[in-house]
Amino acid sequence: MAQHNIPSYLIKMRGRGKSPLKVNAKDVITGFMGGAITIFILGLLTRFTYTPLLIASFGASCVLAFGLWNSPLSQPRNIIGGHFISTLIGLVVYHIIGNEPWSLALGVGLAIGLMMLTKTTHPPAGADPIIVILGGSYTWEYLFTPVLTGSIVIVLVALLINNLRSDRKYPVFWI
Repeated sequence: MAQHNIPSYLIKMRGRGKSPLKVNAKDVITGFMGGAITIFILGLLTRFTYTPLLIASFGASCVLAFGLWNSPLSQPRNIIGGHFISTLIGLVVYHIIGNEPWSLALGVGLAIGLMMLTKTTHPPAGADPIIVILGGSYTWEYLFTPVLTGSIVIVLVALLINNLRSDRKYPVFWI
């Protein structure tokens, strides 16, 4: 970068705009209910089946599924596909390389790239390779429980909760 471009580069970081996000009581209630019900269901299923169905990134998926339900990043293919692809990448990287700082970086980078290539970008899924690699003991079964099963539950609850409202049609797209 040339010396004279540094000030203009730094000026871009001022962020003069305002947040486009709006506060709407119905959206707040839908977000609260959707997230709480989804995590409660996953927690109950975990307790009664003795099969873990919760991972930390599912909380962030609920934010998108119920708070930003109409975003391209919140659609079923993105929630399910994003978590599946990112977890698969995490498992492959861990089983080939192990838990190293650069394997964490590679896992997240590959997950982002593959989600973008497959049009399944889902930001919470970017955490999945980190969860898998740092966990260090996950088998290939982890891809199906909790990841695939939990992602499907999130989508099913999002279908039910979001469509209770007359002003929402979820999903915006499937494929």
